[in-house]
Amino acid sequence: MPWLQDGGEREASRRPRFLCLHGFRTSGEIMRRQVVGRWAPEVTVRLDLVFADAPFPAEGASPVAGVLDFDPPYYEWCQFVGEDFLSCRNLDGCFSYLEELMSRDGPFDGLLGFSQGAGLSAALAGLQQQVKCVIVIAGAKIRAPVAVARAFDSKITCPSLHFVGDEDFVKVHSEELVQAFADPLVIRHPCGHTVPKLDEKGLQTMLTYLDKIEREIWEHSSTDTEIMGSN
Repeated sequence: MPWLQDGGEREASRRPRFLCLHGFRTSGEIMRRQVVGRWAPEVTVRLDLVFADAPFPAEGASPVAGVLDFDPPYYEWCQFVGEDFLSCRNLDGCFSYLEELMSRDGPFDGLLGFSQGAGLSAALAGLQQQVKCVIVIAGAKIRAPVAVARAFDSKITCPSLHFVGDEDFVKVHSEELVQAFADPLVIRHPCGHTVPKLDEKGLQTMLTYLDKIEREIWEHSSTDTEIMGSN
C-alpha cells in the first residue's frame, strides 16, 4: 500500500514527524489532499507528514465517492459494528498493523488523524508512550474493551490538538474525547465532518501547538544526546 511523504529530506533541526491516519473508507492520498490542500503553508512547512493507507479494503460505499479528486481505491482501518460507529471489529488487527508500521517506518513523533483515523490516533496515544503528540480532527472515543480498558483508564498526557466542528455529527463525541487528555488545545470551527481550513484564530492556536511540540521534541532529543554522551 502506498506511502506518501511531503517535504523531502529531514533537516538537522528536524520537523515533527507525524503518521497521518485517514478517515473511514478513504485513503492516504485523499487525506494528503485534505490537509496539505487546506492548511496554510506556514503550518505544513513545519510538519513532516507521512500518509498511510489502512489495512482493509472498503467493505462498502465510500462517503467521498464521486467527490472531485477523491478517487478510489478506498480503505478502512476497522469495521463498525452495525450502525454504531463507536464500536469496531478487527481493532486488534488494526492496532497490530499500525504498531508494525510505526516500528518499521518510524520513528514518528506523533499521529494526525481524521474521523476514524482520529479515534485510532487518540487510542494509540493512550496505549503507546512513544507517541509524543497527537492531532485529532473530528474524532470520537472508540468503544472497545482493549481501547477503553487501557488507553483511556487515565488522562492521556501527551500534547494534543483537537478540531471540533459546530455542525459535525460527532461533535458531542469529539468533546468527550477532548476530556480524555490532560492538557488539550482545541480549535473550534463552524463546519461539519471535515478537515477545515484554518481561520486566523485557528491558525494562531495551531502555531502555538507547533511551538509547544517542537520545544518538547527538541528537549527530548537533547536529553537523549546527553545520555548517549555520558555512556
